[in-house]
Amino acid sequence: MELAIDTSTDFASIALSHRGVALTELTWRVGQNHTVELVPAIEHMLSQAKVDQKTLEAIFVAKGPGSFNGLRVGVSTAKGLAFALNIPLLGIGTLEIEAYPFAFTGLLLCPVHSAGRGEIATALYRQDSEWRCLQEEYITTMEALCQRLDEKTVFCGEIPEAVIPQLQQALGERAIIPSAEARWRRASYLAALGWRRFEKGECDNPATLQPLYLRQPPITLRKVK
Repeated sequence: MELAIDTSTDFASIALSHRGVALTELTWRVGQNHTVELVPAIEHMLSQAKVDQKTLEAIFVAKGPGSFNGLRVGVSTAKGLAFALNIPLLGIGTLEIEAYPFAFTGLLLCPVHSAGRGEIATALYRQDSEWRCLQEEYITTMEALCQRLDEKTVFCGEIPEAVIPQLQQALGERAIIPSAEARWRRASYLAALGWRRFEKGECDNPATLQPLYLRQPPITLRKVK
């Protein structure tokens, strides 16, 4: 049994899975209450499923990019559980989790998040003979991204509403944008991706795994004297 934890943004999702197949899942709007709500939600899910945390065999966690507070809480909770239970920990990119549900299309997959300052965080994935990352997470602008894409592309993730008309105008029929409900990020997809890595014998070091911040949070910047 595995536990998947995703607190990347204002939406949180947790799941219990067996060999990467979700058995139960809880997804909710957590806002900025990750610290207060995450651990009780995990305890509730384990209780409802009648699963003792000591039987968990691995922890999968979304490592970002995302909100500073959300990622900090999710990753630190996952690391604490992995240490306490002495089980493997694997971090999976948040944008990859959002792209994975659309792997069946065989099309170019482009998750999009707001990065502030008029910029976006994005990456590129595709499923052909295997699941592949074509471009790792980076920050860019919508204009630069649209100029780069010359084929039909599925846009997914928590796309800012203001961005959708820009995509449609710039790319026309090349831009496929599923409904907001279909674009929800769910821990069951994190569980599937985590299991793929776990099955290959991969794992992360709980002591060194850190959230992925594409832009360092202001709290970490050294003040200029």
